[in-house]
Amino acid sequence: MNNLEMDLSSNGTPVTIIENIASQLACSPVDKKVALRMDEEDELRHFHEHFHIPKAKDLPPTNSALVEEDENCIYFAGNSLGLQPKKIKTYLDEELDKWAKIGVHGHMNGERPWIFGDECIVKIMADVVGAHKEEVALMNGLTVNLHLLLLSFFKPTTNRYKILMEAKAFPSDHYAVESQLQLRGLNVETSMLMIEPRKGEETLRIEDILAVIEKEGDSVAVILFSGVQYYTGQLFDIPRITKAGQEKGCIVGFDMAHAVGNVELYLHDWGVDFACWCSYKYLNSGAGGLAGAYIHEKHFQTVEPVLKGWWGHDFKARFLMENKLQLTPGINGFRLSNPPILLVCALQASLEVFGETTMKRLRKKSILLTGYLEYLIRHYYHKDKDDLEKPYVKVITPSNLEERGCQLTLAFSIPVKSVFKELEKRGVACDMREPNALRVAPVPLYNSFHDVHRFTEILGSAITSAE
Repeated sequence: MNNLEMDLSSNGTPVTIIENIASQLACSPVDKKVALRMDEEDELRHFHEHFHIPKAKDLPPTNSALVEEDENCIYFAGNSLGLQPKKIKTYLDEELDKWAKIGVHGHMNGERPWIFGDECIVKIMADVVGAHKEEVALMNGLTVNLHLLLLSFFKPTTNRYKILMEAKAFPSDHYAVESQLQLRGLNVETSMLMIEPRKGEETLRIEDILAVIEKEGDSVAVILFSGVQYYTGQLFDIPRITKAGQEKGCIVGFDMAHAVGNVELYLHDWGVDFACWCSYKYLNSGAGGLAGAYIHEKHFQTVEPVLKGWWGHDFKARFLMENKLQLTPGINGFRLSNPPILLVCALQASLEVFGETTMKRLRKKSILLTGYLEYLIRHYYHKDKDDLEKPYVKVITPSNLEERGCQLTLAFSIPVKSVFKELEKRGVACDMREPNALRVAPVPLYNSFHDVHRFTEILGSAITSAE
């Protein structure tokens, strides 16, 4: 085991590890040598070879005069769209060739028979989210799955009729909840309970979340939170929120879009009632990829889908065509239609990469990778009391390692749009969100410590040009 792995295994903080390596190299902690050493000692560094990494010159906003001819872009947009796994094209070609050669017989033949396509990869997906195989289904898109789950789990009564969620949840979740309330004839303003950060703060405190659950829980039917908040990058305390909500009699569900493939999840052990996620961010399945849904096994005999389809019928009797539904228990009973095999291929290519390691190992690297990014940003771009004219960067995302994943959300003292445009000209792919945030997410599967160092150097020139 190398020094870096030992440091991470012994729970060394990123700052400690960075400064120890700098001491060994007799250089400054912000010297590029530190990044190169961490890359040398990174046992996961070979995983980037599984992905297509775009060249900086090929990105549409890039100014070719500002980048080297053959250098890779700095891709910190995995929280928005993950990079393409190299095996995707092979798997797609296999199924297209099968369709061309044997037509309808592809349903039952080949490496991934079409009627079982999703089931061929659901075990790896279940491992990533910390669930039993039978608790996970791959189907639809995230918002479709959220609607299906809410139709079954949100059962308002006269006294318990509210849905509790974080303020500024992702718009799709917000709209889904609004429409579910309207569908039941409920007043959105009185039934949609949203938790705001304290005045002057950007993120939610766990004690405030728990206090609201304790105070309002008797009137709350469903608690719906993000695993990781899309804007701030805050990782919520999923087990504590789940436990507190269930103790008050609430159903507790999570949108895991920004958590799956990013942080360690133990949905079954935490007792989460339901969850759903997309697969095109940290799971790298491509835009609009096949989504996932989860229901804890404790609900298998009591919760059924409100909207039913053929694929929820037990497989053994599905093709008898008797129109007498034998519903599969649990989440698999929520499946409506046969799996889209081309989307299955894309997700398989990525999940197989996850199957070569563990979320625990990826998370260890991620903590150090993002910690290194934070270290460099705070070093170079902090607010200077002696030079009030100097532009500075504020990290919105919590500094506590247990309260964040890959992503850091950055706010700027100068207009963020100008900084973003200058970064794009220099071959950086990241993500700007209104009103004033830049989201950057170094992903442990394909990003390096050198990527982080390059980014912070380029950020300096981008800020200078944007002033």
